[in-house]
Amino acid sequence: MKLYISADMEGTAGVASWTQCDPKNMTEYPYYRHLMSLEVRAAIEGARGAGVTGILVNDSHSAMRNILWNELPDDVRMIYGNRKPFSMNEGIDSSFSCAFFTGYHAGIGEGDGTLDHTYSPDTIYNVRLNGVRCSETTMNAALLGLHDVPVALISGDRTTVAGAQAQLPWIEGVVTKDSIGRYAVNSFSPAEVRARLRAGAKRAIERRAEMQPFRFEPPVVLEIDFTGTQNADFAELIPGFDRIGGRSVRFEHDDYAIVFKAFVAAMRLGAAANAPV
Repeated sequence: MKLYISADMEGTAGVASWTQCDPKNMTEYPYYRHLMSLEVRAAIEGARGAGVTGILVNDSHSAMRNILWNELPDDVRMIYGNRKPFSMNEGIDSSFSCAFFTGYHAGIGEGDGTLDHTYSPDTIYNVRLNGVRCSETTMNAALLGLHDVPVALISGDRTTVAGAQAQLPWIEGVVTKDSIGRYAVNSFSPAEVRARLRAGAKRAIERRAEMQPFRFEPPVVLEIDFTGTQNADFAELIPGFDRIGGRSVRFEHDDYAIVFKAFVAAMRLGAAANAPV
């Protein structure tokens, strides 16, 4: 049985500020990347206790070079590095039995969600697919669904877990902390979170038959509200995108994989518009 893990960082135990998960910050970041790595390892250990053998980890935070190799088992493979066509979902295919989302965070605009954002807090204000307001969890789960791979477990703050379970009611949730607004948390200890992850991962694999792939029915309509009109100015230059508002664009296609890549392109091009002029 093969397992895919998309590992983010904001949902890690104790994380409450951007500096803790910013690779440019060499005071707090080294410690919290260590905690992130240990949480991924705990999820792996729990999954292996239920019979998982092959594991692929996709480092999915920031520059996507965070997880420490020496904190993982030697036989685990990892996708490392940024600018991947499918970003947090790179490497997924139908050979995987299920997926885990570790260290995830709330979508942009969700109250009491630690460091809430959807892919790019400086560029993206809101994302909708077929009218459904989306977090990274929603968008990523739908891409995995194209390969019939269900998301079996998610870890993060209570708001993140509750949001995931509202859309994916079968998912095993591991709460790492309670958010107090955007920049403060009431967190379980790192050791307690790792214990919860081991137990939750084992349960998730044991419940694999209950898990269901998540999909959006075609045609899939993507709507992006950017943080500023300058972002939409750039994004609407991409063929297939229509301007539907001062800071909003729309894209439609039957294949969600193409929709997702279009989102990544619009986000990256839109972000370029934030450069000083």
